[in-house]
Amino acid sequence: MQTSAEQGTNASLAAQAGTITVGDLTVNRMAYGAMRITGDGIWGPPKNHDEAIRVLKHTLDLGINFIDTADSYGPHVSEELIAEALYPYPEGLIIGTKGGLLRTGPNQWPVDASPAHLDEALKGSLQRLRVDRIDLYQLHRFDPKVPKDETLDFLKEKQQQGYIRHIGLSEVSVADIEYARKFVDVVSVQNMYNFGQQKWNDVLAYCEQHQIAFIPWYPLASGNLSAEKAIEKVAARHNATAYQIALAWLLAASPVMLPIPGTSSVKHLEENTAAAAIQLTDEDFSDLPKPVVG
Repeated sequence: MQTSAEQGTNASLAAQAGTITVGDLTVNRMAYGAMRITGDGIWGPPKNHDEAIRVLKHTLDLGINFIDTADSYGPHVSEELIAEALYPYPEGLIIGTKGGLLRTGPNQWPVDASPAHLDEALKGSLQRLRVDRIDLYQLHRFDPKVPKDETLDFLKEKQQQGYIRHIGLSEVSVADIEYARKFVDVVSVQNMYNFGQQKWNDVLAYCEQHQIAFIPWYPLASGNLSAEKAIEKVAARHNATAYQIALAWLLAASPVMLPIPGTSSVKHLEENTAAAAIQLTDEDFSDLPKPVVG
């Protein structure tokens, strides 16, 4: 019997998760996060440049049409590799990037959401990705040192000037989203969320209510899955891996969920994407906790 990773490894695989609309853009609900194609500590180039390029190219083979990145990944490395591998971009491929963090070393992420820094970050992302407009530009963090109004006014201005198509937020509360929506149309929220970390259930519920895409970062918790025995039991039932079940669980949590599992391995990319074909059953949820939204 084939494993889930071996079943239907083709251009329709990611589409089996269904689609989601982000602003006026429709993408398959199994996507790819490009943070892991950098060096240790998300710093510098990857250990295996050629494999990183293969991973990026293979996303298209699997039907992935949304790739998430940020100027801070590397820094700059992830965006540069995406352009190297995929430019000129095929029709329908959406690349979302982020700004608002500085990099001072491996695993160091100081926040800077000042208009001056965001202006530099946005210009750099446009240049590295070789585009005239970012389809989805997400604020990596609100900066406690910078009034929210200044940050949001900057994003609104750049959107009006045509450099940003859609605006999203990251690591925000419901109150943050509601405040931001006074200034801009928020089409996505990217908060940490996975099988064992559901701090943002209220935000997920809000996004579902208002048809805002919810992009869970750290969707596999770097392999540290809680309730592993339950996941393993369900995985055996589906002839799948625990990580595939964790991704299927995310997809089942909400129709606005847009998982972006990241990897620097073609093999793991195929395994992750194969989770799009897994339909969890009532029997599965007798072993797994049902997602609690709200």
